[in-house]
Amino acid sequence: MNITDIDWKKRNAENWKQQNLSNTLVDGSRYNSQEFMNKEWQYMWPKVWLLLGREEEVPNPGDYQMEEFGKESFLMIRQDDGSIKSFYNVCQHRGARLTFNDQGTAETFKCPYHGWKWRKDGKLIEAQDAEDFPQGNPCDNLTLEEVKTETFAGFIWINMDKNACTLKEWLGPVWEDWEAYEIHKWKRYVAQTVNMPCNWKIVLDNFNESYHLNTVHAPEKAVTKKRMPSGVDTSYRNTQFDLATEGHNRMIMKAGYGPAGSFEDGGIIEDPLASVMKDWGLNPEKYSGKGFDTREAIQTAKRKLGPERGYTHYKNLRDEQLTDAFHYTLFPNFAVSLWADGFHFLRARPHATDPEKCIFDNWWYSSNPENETSPIRSTVGVHERGKFADFPDAFEHGEKSLGQTIDQDAVVFIFQKFGLRSRGFNGAYFAGQEKRVHRFHQMIESYFEE
Repeated sequence: MNITDIDWKKRNAENWKQQNLSNTLVDGSRYNSQEFMNKEWQYMWPKVWLLLGREEEVPNPGDYQMEEFGKESFLMIRQDDGSIKSFYNVCQHRGARLTFNDQGTAETFKCPYHGWKWRKDGKLIEAQDAEDFPQGNPCDNLTLEEVKTETFAGFIWINMDKNACTLKEWLGPVWEDWEAYEIHKWKRYVAQTVNMPCNWKIVLDNFNESYHLNTVHAPEKAVTKKRMPSGVDTSYRNTQFDLATEGHNRMIMKAGYGPAGSFEDGGIIEDPLASVMKDWGLNPEKYSGKGFDTREAIQTAKRKLGPERGYTHYKNLRDEQLTDAFHYTLFPNFAVSLWADGFHFLRARPHATDPEKCIFDNWWYSSNPENETSPIRSTVGVHERGKFADFPDAFEHGEKSLGQTIDQDAVVFIFQKFGLRSRGFNGAYFAGQEKRVHRFHQMIESYFEE
């Protein structure tokens, strides 16, 4: 073992410590009661960092994005000095929404109700009949309500708490992990925004555990093998589960394996793993029956060919990061499966008023090296490079496919919603490998206690 490996293991142990779990009762009411939803809005949502926009979508001064989050709406606007400021999307006169446009370019925002004009830095510069206000000219006294804003990994993050810690402090070990991938350079190829008929926590519960993988996603023979068709070892005994003090978590599953040859298929390597191997100059037929060798072979091929193909971030990655599945869940509402060249963006936003509804974002980002022209293979399909998803495709659940894997998840979301309504459900009975779900709910409760 070299010094780098020792240092990495030491940092890993320091940053991802075992956390004590309380006896938090996770019953059905937290998924369907208005009272619990109100507590989240009163105590939790105003105190956490939320991933909202993308820097590259507001490249120039005056460019803005608007994003809805539950009952709130935020404007993220590029300033003349290159920084990004974020504001509540509401006029300070009588509370009218300033814009319903998802994005655009504007030096000023004019309230559609009484015509007050707000500059992109939040300053009020024009108010009708300004002399008619007993408390003084509103242009001298009012600005848009600003929210704390930072950027990381190419994304725009906001916090409604003006006294919040820095984003780097909030992300903890996630910051260091993600920096290596140069995610700020990656492009979005899939963007689906779906109105889901379930509570947002049902979505996050699912992405906080791998216990369901072999029953929901894998065919029957793959359950027997405990290995997904993509070459992921799904056995919890071989999976690394990590919890960070900050409330986030990480799951690492070894991947890139073909069948070992001891199963009924004779160890023949099939898609999608076969296509991945071909992309990196490997002949899958030569590895039939030698599935334990494919992971290292892919790592070696990527290490050798990556730089000449323009994968600049490979130099920052450890060998396991070239093949394995690194799944992160960031408290409270964002999950991502992070691969060497794929960032599966999974975000659930609460509904404005209904605890049994949410908005689910199923997006896919991929690294975009200059010399690479092959299609992108993602969990939601195969996509041609250059065909970016500039705008999310918004629809109701069931109207379109979310890709095979997420379609399977979504069916279970609905099953669970109905079961959680039952008075016969007495609370979750967690397995050890579901401790990330348990911790997630414990973290929510911790905000109610402050």
